[in-house]
Amino acid sequence: MTNQRIQSRTQETTEAETESEESNECPECGGLVIQDEEHGESVCMDCGLVVEEDGIDRGPEWRAFDSAEKDEKSRVGAPTTNTMHDKGLSTNIDWRDKDAYGNSLSSNQRQKMQRLRKWNERFRTRDAKERNLKQALGEIDRMASALGLPDNVRETASVIYRRALEEDLLPGRSIEGVSTSCVYAAARQAGVPRSLDEIADVSRVEKAEIARTYRYVVRELGLEVRPADPESYVPRFASSLELSDEAEHRARELLQTAKDKGVHSGKSPVGLAAAAVYAAALLTNEKTTQAKVSEVADISEVTIRNRYHELLEAEDSIPV
Repeated sequence: MTNQRIQSRTQETTEAETESEESNECPECGGLVIQDEEHGESVCMDCGLVVEEDGIDRGPEWRAFDSAEKDEKSRVGAPTTNTMHDKGLSTNIDWRDKDAYGNSLSSNQRQKMQRLRKWNERFRTRDAKERNLKQALGEIDRMASALGLPDNVRETASVIYRRALEEDLLPGRSIEGVSTSCVYAAARQAGVPRSLDEIADVSRVEKAEIARTYRYVVRELGLEVRPADPESYVPRFASSLELSDEAEHRARELLQTAKDKGVHSGKSPVGLAAAAVYAAALLTNEKTTQAKVSEVADISEVTIRNRYHELLEAEDSIPV
């Protein structure tokens, strides 16, 4: 019986090899057929006959020029991300009690899946550190969505929080406070800053605690955060007020003049940006009010008026 199995397998292997050799032969001249990967064709080396065309390209769509770049670009499955506590490497069990064909599961299967979900969730957060990280990254994602921040800011904020957790900076401070300060720092680093009042509006902690925790995190981690540039607020304010490109450009000119003459020193960048937008709207004959600008920028009308006069005084050619 064993000899018959061996003979059968040997015969199958021989037939497969024969078929492979026949498939590599040209049907016209019997020459060797090779695969042209660049053009996706099977071509005879002797007569040049194209045996097959439109072949499937099984290689990557990217190019790499060294081993490090190849390892960096190579991928299987979804990319890893720092915005998830497990970096997206774990498995999620769908909450819907349906199979692959969309059919509802039986009662026994539903109970089984519920137990699997419960244990899967327990395994994903095995210790207090992972539970802390999961809660904090959820807060970062929620606040970034509410503030309209791009993905790179969320990624940076997640990395800053991970560093704070590794450096043991959390004892004595709330998870919400540290995560909020990380969002604030990441937004400023990325050049899309949000004011402290805007951050406090979407946070679950007070403004004073956010400012205190932010200074602590920046100092302990040695983050390089430049002072916020008033010009970075101008596009958002101008867009919310539906002002023209001319008014936005004029606001930038006013702020640039203020920087050249040192008027911006010691002043709130949000207040300067709001005042510049208001002044530019008046100079370009566009209708807006201090109340509207105050609502968009979330600062008082008194601040806008004070900064507005200072900006116009910095303009030599414009009388107050």
